[in-house]
Amino acid sequence: MDRMTTTRRDFMKLCSGAVVLGALPALSVPEAVPLPARPRIKLGLVGCGGRGKWIAGLFKKHGGYDLHAVADYFPEEAKDAGDTLGVDAARRFSGLSGYKRLIESGVEAVALEVPPCFIPVHATAAVAAGLHVYMAKPVSADVPGALAIKAAGEAATGKKRVFLVDYQMPTDPVNIEIAARIRAGGLGPIQQVQTHGICGGFNDPPLTDTIASRLRGLIWVNDIAIGCDYIGNFDIHAIDAAVWLLGQRPLAASGASSIARPNAHGDAHGVCSVVYEYEGGVVHNHFGQGLGNNLESELSCTVHGQEAHAVVNYWGKSFLKGGPKHFGGGKVENLYEAGATRNIAAFHEAITQGDCVNLIAGRAVDGVLTCILGREAALRRTRLTMAELIRENKRLDVNLKGLKE
Repeated sequence: MDRMTTTRRDFMKLCSGAVVLGALPALSVPEAVPLPARPRIKLGLVGCGGRGKWIAGLFKKHGGYDLHAVADYFPEEAKDAGDTLGVDAARRFSGLSGYKRLIESGVEAVALEVPPCFIPVHATAAVAAGLHVYMAKPVSADVPGALAIKAAGEAATGKKRVFLVDYQMPTDPVNIEIAARIRAGGLGPIQQVQTHGICGGFNDPPLTDTIASRLRGLIWVNDIAIGCDYIGNFDIHAIDAAVWLLGQRPLAASGASSIARPNAHGDAHGVCSVVYEYEGGVVHNHFGQGLGNNLESELSCTVHGQEAHAVVNYWGKSFLKGGPKHFGGGKVENLYEAGATRNIAAFHEAITQGDCVNLIAGRAVDGVLTCILGREAALRRTRLTMAELIRENKRLDVNLKGLKE
């Protein structure tokens, strides 16, 4: 948070309560001295759909960024974002290669708000060009992409560039306090984890001649190769929380899943049940559902120890019950916006302070690999180890035929 300056009026308000105790000596209060302006970072936005334009507004609101360029596959989206954000018409790019022209336009950082299948290529190019990178989750749809993100994150650290993934649950103050108490032994030995990812599903219209129609309005969540499946796109918030709290990714997974939604056209599975196995014998049960059946949306992670249990939430109350670190907790407030706002501020601070450790990037890779492991085990209805998954290194090809460069 910015340090606050104290004006004469503020000072008198603070002192007014002391008047009843006796007269105060006259004080000379200097006029407020404005703080130095924040360094402004030239930012490029890649992906100008609904969330892209929305998050760009949060970057502008922060005050430490200049929206220098925009890029989107669809020229009308790039134009609309440019008009909304005040970006010069010469720096609005479109087509599959639009991100390349944006990288060359003089930006210092990029925000990637594109489908997961494109993030590894875009992030790798941005780091190669010496830029700081802010990414939506998930960072990939397949194992080769996840490993590319791992390499890009390590390269960014080597180049002293910031590489941040926008997860919101670990930014909430109540969730942070619970995580600290868990790490301090507040649950006793951890035995079991439960995660829930419940949503109403995503619009899944009929397929067209090209995938262009799938690249709008989160339709791509319904296509595994583009969006990483429901477990990888929506449930990942809860699964990332488990990886965050346990400090490790799982060794193996088994499960089952189905498409389940009516009139499906994409191949993503909207219903899944996965059991993860961790080092030390910890068992993690994940329940995922994306059906329009009026079940209340949920993204939560419950950790059970021998002495107590804790719940961290995206919505609702988070707490730690029982044991030596009991904590009544509190309600997680407005996390969708508040979490992104905190991450945008953290991105700016890391850049200006030269903090390029990029720990979140490593966890983001572990999180997406955990989701891919669960997805593949459930699709195959078998037990699959993380070592086997990485050894397979299976690439999911996205058909770009007919799309404009």
